[in-house]
This record gives sequence, C-alpha cells and structure tokens, in this order.
Amino acid sequence: MTPSSNLRGALLGLLAFGIFSTHDVIVKYLGGSYSPIQIVFFSVLFGFPIATFVLLRDQTEANLRPNHPWWVALRTAASVVVGISAFYAFTVLPLAQVYAIIFASPLLITLLAIPMLGEKVGLRRGIAVAVGLVGVLVVLQPGQTEFSLGHIGALLAAVGGAVASLIVRKIGREERSVVMLLYPMVANFVLMGAALPFFYVPMPGQDLAAVAVIAAFALTASACLIFAYRAAPAVMVAPMQYSQILWATVYGFLLFDETLDTPTLIGSAIIIGSGIYIVLREERGGTSATTPVLRTRTRVGTPSALRIAPFLSSEKRGPWPRRDK
Repeated sequence: MTPSSNLRGALLGLLAFGIFSTHDVIVKYLGGSYSPIQIVFFSVLFGFPIATFVLLRDQTEANLRPNHPWWVALRTAASVVVGISAFYAFTVLPLAQVYAIIFASPLLITLLAIPMLGEKVGLRRGIAVAVGLVGVLVVLQPGQTEFSLGHIGALLAAVGGAVASLIVRKIGREERSVVMLLYPMVANFVLMGAALPFFYVPMPGQDLAAVAVIAAFALTASACLIFAYRAAPAVMVAPMQYSQILWATVYGFLLFDETLDTPTLIGSAIIIGSGIYIVLREERGGTSATTPVLRTRTRVGTPSALRIAPFLSSEKRGPWPRRDK
C-alpha cells in the first residue's frame, strides 16, 4: 500500500462513517413520530432493490439454502436484534451516548472470539478489553443515572453486532454473499411487518422519502467502506469509526439540543483508546491467530445496509491468513 492509497482509504472511511452518522440523525428525527419497528420495516423495504441488484450480479450457480443453517439463523436473529435495538437507542438517547456504548463492540468481538473462533487473547489485549468495559460503565454511570430501555437497546446492539460479525468471520468463506445479505433482510421485513399493525402511524410523503434516504445512505456508506478497505489496510480504516463521536457532538448540539456530558466524554475516550490499542496489537501480529477485530468490517445497527464483509474482493482470494501465536 502506498501513502496515497492509505490516505484515500482513511478519507473514504471518514466519509463512510460521516454518512452513517447522518443516517442515524434521520433515524432519530423519525423516531420522534414513529416506532422503531415502523422505521426498520420501511428502511428494509426500500433496501430490497439493493438486494435485488446484488442477486443479479451474483453469477454463482446455486440456490439460497445456507451451508450452515444454524449459524445463519443465529446471525439473522442477531441482525434483527441489532437493527431494532440500535434504532430504538438512537430514538431515545443522545447520539453521543449511543455511539459510546456501541463502540464497545470491538471489545466484545475480542472476548467472544475466544469461544467462537478459538482465539487466544493475551494479557495485554485482555487488560485493554477490561479497561474498555470500565469505560462503558463510566458512560452508563450505574447507580447515578436511571438505566433505561435505551441503554439496554444500545448494549444489545453492541453485543448483537459483535455476534453477527464473528459469525461472518466464521462461515463467510463458505456462504454466498447473497445468503448473508438476504436472510437478515427478509427476517427484518417479516418480523417487523408482523408487528407493524400494532405500531403503524400513517407517514406523509416527506417522511417516506426520509426512510428511503436512510436506505440510500446505508448503501452509499457501505460502498464507501468497501472502497476504503480495498484502498488501505484495516488498521488505517477501522479507527475511523470513532469519528462518529465528533459527528454526534455536532449533530446533537445543532439539531437536538444535546451536549456531550463529562461521563460520556471520559467513557468514550477510554473505550476509543482501548479499541485502538486492540486494533494496533492485532496489526503488529504475533498476538492473534485470527485478528477478529481487524477482519470485522460491518457497521453495527443498520438493517438496510449491505453486510460488507463478504463483499470485499480481497477477502475472496484464499484462506484467512493465520499468524503464529
């Protein structure tokens, strides 16, 4: 990789997460009038043309039956939980607080990679995970602030996102991209559609257009991430997700009269620092057999987005590289 391509990858990553943050602002705006169930349903509905495009591009002669049905089912369930939980959290909590909690996902990936991928986590990475989880407690302030359903939603999104990402790492080589994309979308569509009659509120054209923009932003940002990871190594792109805390601060202040309180600021700094340390430790090699965080390239909490990890051409050229412990 050349310095120019590294810079291009980093800038594309920044652009992607800036678009994702704008996507979340629209979710929060719509959440003032509509249930997250309704927002997820229509965002997935508008995302189906994207899935159709992917299906048409896939020239593999095969059916849509998964090779690993139980893993696909678990990933589908996790994706459904992530979508509704994240959308709900964005609706009821300050943007910066949601991001701070969701930023714990790489830490959870590192922990869950032990049972799911057979990963061995050394002392330094273990300490980094522990420090990061302390940062989550700083944000949540147990005993000092009311622990709401919004906080539970953000935590579920972080856990579900970690589980879904690790399953992609585990079976992504052996499952078609369209299977990994289509099953969560269909599940979201069916389950949210079944619940929709109990929550539906008529939407004017401008709000339907806003939901369509959500789906379009999810596609655009996912495409930017694909190009970013093709242009630069993961260690250059992955930390760009933390730029969302800056977007959240600006958007929250300008649009929702939100301020970045001290516990969220301190907790975010701790979580981001531990996350970046884990990324750097994996990049150095000799500490991880599977580099679960670096090779996890999916954005949490966007049910209408492409799950980009299976679509990266660089991930299709051979077995996952393994490093000596």
